Amino acid sequence: MKEILENNTIDRLRRSFEENPKHLVAQRATVKNGINDSSIDGETLRSVRHCFSNEVYAGTITNQKQSGRCWMFAALNVLRLEIMKRYNIANVELSQNYPLFWDKLEKANYFLESIMDTVSEPLDGRLVAHLLSAPMQDGGQWDMFANLVRKYGVVPKDAMPESAASSATREMDRYLTLKLREYAMLLRTDAAAGAKTETLRKRKDDMLKTIYDMLCISLGTPPERFDWEARAKDDTFVRVEDVTPLEFYEKCVGLNLDDYVSIINAPTADKPFHRTYTVSYLGNVKGGSPVTYLNLPIEEFKELALSQLKEGEAVWFGCDVGQWHEKKSGVMDTDVLKVDELFSTTFPLTKAERLDYGESCMTHAMVFTGVNLDEFGVPDRWKVENSWGTENGNEGFYVMSDRWFDEYVYQIVVNKKYLSVKQLEELALVPTILAPWDPMGSLA
Repeated sequence: MKEILENNTIDRLRRSFEENPKHLVAQRATVKNGINDSSIDGETLRSVRHCFSNEVYAGTITNQKQSGRCWMFAALNVLRLEIMKRYNIANVELSQNYPLFWDKLEKANYFLESIMDTVSEPLDGRLVAHLLSAPMQDGGQWDMFANLVRKYGVVPKDAMPESAASSATREMDRYLTLKLREYAMLLRTDAAAGAKTETLRKRKDDMLKTIYDMLCISLGTPPERFDWEARAKDDTFVRVEDVTPLEFYEKCVGLNLDDYVSIINAPTADKPFHRTYTVSYLGNVKGGSPVTYLNLPIEEFKELALSQLKEGEAVWFGCDVGQWHEKKSGVMDTDVLKVDELFSTTFPLTKAERLDYGESCMTHAMVFTGVNLDEFGVPDRWKVENSWGTENGNEGFYVMSDRWFDEYVYQIVVNKKYLSVKQLEELALVPTILAPWDPMGSLA
């Protein structure tokens, strides 16, 4: 065999393709309709129904539009349920622009501190290259959201509505990234010239002023105090006057975020189950709680999500949403797209192999608001509240088969009260520190 792809080899490949009638049928369908639309399995669409034995009322579907704020939307969709229950309100929406503002400012500070922490590292080394690859992005993790709420609280949507830049973040992120890379260059140059940490931090403060100004211009200035008014389902009027965002959270939400922990299912050899993990250089709020996970086998992982749903509590989760997913119907199932049959091949990678070889990681956060249990109490499908508007799925709600859950759900957030004594002991272990580029460091 030669290393060069020669013409006679290409001729042989062409003849082999054209001699198979199935290839030609598949080609005609795919050229006209695209790969996924030519692979949809109607039987799977019919069998994975939007009907569930256990449901949590979730309010109306939200829409993150052209932004990567799914982790914020999902978390705020969980928090708003507490307000709806407390005040008997049919629906309420919390501002997603408000935590976006503080997340950007905190991420800028976190990035600049990371640059100062690594001034002795080579510029072309993997660590600095990783930091510079995305100084400012929209994604995040549950622990990062919790840090924002602990420090800044939350506000109703009318207290800080969407802006053009919050609904389509690419332009803002582009210019913030441009400034942060410039600032990284300046800090490293100063450090190489002998500047001390105190001097670098003083310069960092001036840099953050520019970032803050850019954020105010793009997103609006976050409110310091505000009023909130709503109409309850029994037509009584609800008014909360002159509160700060932290006071509003304490009075109207009241959820103790310290009770909620991140559980992952990462079945790779480098992450033994029943241990805790964290990721270096992953975070937003300096001085906040680090991102921490307990890794559990899929059976225990799933049982925790079930326990919380059965008690009427929604579950924040992270998954790889782009895998085997028919968006229009909102069906997430490993059999919904028969791409293997279309191409006459197989895609046999396991969950662990997909993580190890860069094929999969957590890309999107949503909320479980229901589950269907069969006659034996075993889940076969899950109700999913997405944040992509109402055009797809069942008015914006999606349905996930249990087999898809096993393969592509990586993280859930549950109340510690659902953990066993053994799991609580494991949660208390000193976390193993993972590299910044580990797949468990991906941002939803």
